[in-house]
Amino acid sequence: MVDNGLFGFAFMAVMIAVFHSSLHKIEEGHVGVYFRGGALLPYVSNPGFHMMVPLITTFRTVQVTLQTDEVKNVPCGTSGGVMIYFDRIEVVNILDANSVYNMVRNFTADYDRSLIFDKVHHELNQFCSVHTLHEVYIDLFDQIDENLKTALQRDLNEMAPGLSILAVRVTKPKIPETIRKNYELMEAEKTKLLISTQHQKVVEKNAETDRKKAIIEAEKESQVAKIQYEQKIMEKESLQRMASIEDEMHLARERSKADADFYQLDRQAEANKLLLTKEYLELEKYKALSSNSKIYYGQDIPKMFTLGGCTDELKSSQLQKTD
Repeated sequence: MVDNGLFGFAFMAVMIAVFHSSLHKIEEGHVGVYFRGGALLPYVSNPGFHMMVPLITTFRTVQVTLQTDEVKNVPCGTSGGVMIYFDRIEVVNILDANSVYNMVRNFTADYDRSLIFDKVHHELNQFCSVHTLHEVYIDLFDQIDENLKTALQRDLNEMAPGLSILAVRVTKPKIPETIRKNYELMEAEKTKLLISTQHQKVVEKNAETDRKKAIIEAEKESQVAKIQYEQKIMEKESLQRMASIEDEMHLARERSKADADFYQLDRQAEANKLLLTKEYLELEKYKALSSNSKIYYGQDIPKMFTLGGCTDELKSSQLQKTD
């Protein structure tokens, strides 16, 4: 009984161990590839729990989301023979899930070792070998990451389609201490020169601002003087126009007055023509004779009392009254 119990317990333990070794989990963002006897099996598993033949089959997970590979301490020799070191180079890449099987079959599950790490070393040394230290460290440093990204992606498109390089970040390389100090002194001088140049630009800008301000003030004063001058001209023109209007009004009044006087005289003359009739003149003659109380004696009576003489005198008197 005891032996049977021990045997059953051992059997259960073995079964549990076998089950545990056959059950495995693939994390999200990864896929699983399987090897049996060192040979790659022709299928890929998705995230989740999966079963495999224990002790015979093994698996590896391959990341299919965005990942960053860090290549550290990369030596690089310039065209002048100076050895420099890039402390860290970051390569952001992503592998297409549909390309995992071919990628592992051609470059193993550690495909990034040969396609990214070794390739970064090669491309950096190619770049440094044709450029001087000053170009690598100063002039062309901002172009290294873009050139490296382009070179990596160009080779991957031919060798390993499905692996994409999204970005490359390169840190400043380490250079010999004596050269670094010289560069620091040079940068300090450049900084001084830049400060001096900027100060000169500020002074020139202030002078330009003052000049523009003076021009604006002069233009403003000129415009104000012009407006005041135009106002005075308008006032003078207004006064001249008012005087002209008053003259025209006075001339019109005088003309109206003259026309009225002429009309009155004309009407008076017409009335006199109507008034100095033959009968009226006879009446006036007799009125004049009756009002004359003088008596003349003698044989010769003055001619004034003749009818003809009296009539002419009376007409002359009436015309003088009319005038």
